[in-house]
Amino acid sequence: MSTQPLANSQPDVPPPHYSIFRGPNGIRAGWRLLIFLAIVAAFYSVFAVVILFFVGGARLGGSTLTPAGLSFLEGTIFVFTAVPALIMARIEHRVWGRYGLPLRCALGRDFWTGSLIGFAAISTTLLCIFALHGFRLAGLAIHGRTIVTSVASWSAAFVVVGLAEEFSFRGYAQFTLTTGMGFWPAALLMSVVFGAAHAGNPGESVLGLISVVFFGLLFCLFLRRRGNLWWAVGFHAGWDWGQTFFYGVPDSGVAPYHNLLNSAFGGPRWLTGGTVGPEASVFTPLVLAVVAILFSRAYRENRYPWPADSAGR
Repeated sequence: MSTQPLANSQPDVPPPHYSIFRGPNGIRAGWRLLIFLAIVAAFYSVFAVVILFFVGGARLGGSTLTPAGLSFLEGTIFVFTAVPALIMARIEHRVWGRYGLPLRCALGRDFWTGSLIGFAAISTTLLCIFALHGFRLAGLAIHGRTIVTSVASWSAAFVVVGLAEEFSFRGYAQFTLTTGMGFWPAALLMSVVFGAAHAGNPGESVLGLISVVFFGLLFCLFLRRRGNLWWAVGFHAGWDWGQTFFYGVPDSGVAPYHNLLNSAFGGPRWLTGGTVGPEASVFTPLVLAVVAILFSRAYRENRYPWPADSAGR
């Protein structure tokens, strides 16, 4: 007498236990982002207490950009987002480079290419304004050794700016939201937040804030196609270096310090950006759109996020 094998001899495997806090990839994206923001807030709280104790509440900022002041401010932002991201990397069992700044790519080809394109983009924007008689150069603003020291100090300062702002808005936060809602919804959300973060700049305008959102989306495109933030960091640094130091024009309404060239604007606000500077000119989003098209043709493959954590090393 023969016996038939059971149709299913495998023991029943209990279904995975998911909840509002945990999903198929561990702690859900929203909670991970909240934990990250809580750590960032704790860092800033301690920093504020220290500053209040030693400085006595004196204002650290000002109406003029200086390399030292900008480096301190943006360097603080970078440290207070990079260290919490390192803590989250340990919690999530990931490498820190996964969040957009792999050390193996630091200041490499992508960074320098992005820097050159960023400088070319601000130059093109000002050239368009010049063609309509809204911008002119009026000679050197500094001379001698001051040029050398200013080139070095402003270059270092804007690399710090690029690192701080790109990692803050398109580093850990972008990665985590991507795992929860997809890349482009996360990119749109973070770009709007990026714009809102600039609303407090002196003399900022609606068109200027719209341009900031366009910048955010363009930087996300760089991230999507290159797989990391170094192209975006370079472009960010190159644009700001050209705008503030080389051409000496306002950056979101803030006047530069020890800039290379004296510049002057004249004409309607839609053309020149008014007191905000060229970022509020109608030509800025147009130039950024051209950059996006050319970049998309040059880099066609989506490389972000990586298929394995090891790619972030």
